[in-house]
Amino acid sequence: MTKHKPQTGKGMTNDLAHQVSSSLPGQTEKSGHPMVGEIARTILRGFNKHFDIFLATTREAHDNFITGKWMDSRRAAIRRISLYDARTRETIAELRKRPDTETFDPELWQEIKFHYMGLLYRHRQPELAETFYNSVFVGLFERHFYYNDFIFVRPSVSTERLDSDDPVYHCYYPIREGWRSVLTRLLEESNLGLAFGDLRQDVRNITADMRRHTNLPRRLAQHFQIQMLRPTFYRSRSAYLVGRVINGPDRYPFILRIRRSEDGTAYVENLISERNEVASLFTSARAYFLVDTEVPSAVISFLLGFLQEKTAADLYTQIGFHKQGKAEFYRDFLDHLQRSSDPIDAAPGSEGMVMLVFTLPSYPYVFKVIRDHFRPPKDTTRQRVIDSYHLVKQHDRVGRMSDAWEFSHTAFPLNRFTEDFLNELMTQAASQISIEGDRLIIKHLFIERRLDPLNLYLERADEAGVRNALKEYGDAIFDISAAGIFPGDLLPKNFGITRYGRVIFYDYDEIELMGDCNFREIPPPRYPEDEFAAEPWYSVAPNDIFPEEFAGFLIADPAQRQLLEQLHPGLFQAEYWRTLQRFVVEDRFPD
Repeated sequence: MTKHKPQTGKGMTNDLAHQVSSSLPGQTEKSGHPMVGEIARTILRGFNKHFDIFLATTREAHDNFITGKWMDSRRAAIRRISLYDARTRETIAELRKRPDTETFDPELWQEIKFHYMGLLYRHRQPELAETFYNSVFVGLFERHFYYNDFIFVRPSVSTERLDSDDPVYHCYYPIREGWRSVLTRLLEESNLGLAFGDLRQDVRNITADMRRHTNLPRRLAQHFQIQMLRPTFYRSRSAYLVGRVINGPDRYPFILRIRRSEDGTAYVENLISERNEVASLFTSARAYFLVDTEVPSAVISFLLGFLQEKTAADLYTQIGFHKQGKAEFYRDFLDHLQRSSDPIDAAPGSEGMVMLVFTLPSYPYVFKVIRDHFRPPKDTTRQRVIDSYHLVKQHDRVGRMSDAWEFSHTAFPLNRFTEDFLNELMTQAASQISIEGDRLIIKHLFIERRLDPLNLYLERADEAGVRNALKEYGDAIFDISAAGIFPGDLLPKNFGITRYGRVIFYDYDEIELMGDCNFREIPPPRYPEDEFAAEPWYSVAPNDIFPEEFAGFLIADPAQRQLLEQLHPGLFQAEYWRTLQRFVVEDRFPD
């Protein structure tokens, strides 16, 4: 394979991608060559196949909700995550069978890109297809040609007016039709596949919830309406009818959580409209929704209309298009780098023994790089750390474990790093760092939403804040463990707290599957001298865990430690943890 060194050309965008001259000596004109169309069509066929399989897997959620097969739905969500990489590898393998794709030819690949753009006319997922093209191109040339001219750094096809044959949402007019009639029709027209057991009671419950939600409007504008997305959102044991209230210029979320009862009928569990509840529903700490839509951009546009704190990157990821979420994040980060000037420095919080973590104060994400060497007592490897992050991505994160985007060969402006942190990167993660001109290239990193470290929050919070944080801290440990993962390092520095007071775990280098843990009580001492001995008087296997010991190191402040013991006495009892193990065996994971 021919490799060219990146060059900086006049007028080229200063971004995370490497750059190359648009023409190189010795290249021949390929205009109109038949291979251009053949290669472009091969890539698009690969994407179309991926999307068909993705939708078929997503649609399993509908049948699983009808039959109550929650674990089947959970497995479908996990299986769906790996579909993208499988199809890109498949497409790359098909292209590599062609002798004319072994050597990189700039003019040829510019034409392939332009031809591909033409194939996307009237395509319903053009933004996803462009990202798939990028993945195939980068994989085909082993990331040596990650350049603006040959990939879609910016979207080439507008998705602003895209919609399906059936409009993506439907409007209801309570002032004109009456509330009871509108809510009844709204539920009847939902495509759940289950009849509602007591439709009148459900309508009464919705109206009662509306009166309790203080954010919903009390005075209605003349053209007040409820707009409901046609696709249903499925996650775990619930289905969600997602909509928004339009009251003049204002928009409010209007989301109905639907459950399946034991008799096989549906019922409305509650209305979700309060800001913190909606934010929690769409947090990256939860498993991805399964949403049957042929036009994802229309769904994202609708959601952005009332989820102002979320980005397209967040929402594409939340409905299962995590690769598109990465692409959207990348574009947003390019824009932010161009418009900001604050330095890149170590993120707030305790220094990690496994990761170097940095951020821009003006940007709500952290970047995590694995160190080359881990100081004792850490006993792990780079691959085990990566595998742990992959495990969390493919797990039901139950609202308690932060999701992460994984990036390779990512460039940052060298002059934005503080001198101290740059030196730390170069000494602690030298194998992951290279410098090319005015850019620092990181070979591998994870990117997560930035959270306020729990240990720092506990130092400054008032009494009510401390109580809520410790309650959430214990609840988070319970939820994660009952979902099948033992967090390992339970120290507060490995947890963060959101602006809504929810505690989330974000350090995965010591996680274990609950089934691999052996929770034990500490045996009573044989002799009085045993308690003062330097070594324990009992044998300890590598997977043995003694919850009684947690109280001595989780919380340093005596008053906070006592409060944690009052709020969550089970944390320090081996039987409590064995009960959580039984939850896992019985598939009684938190909902």
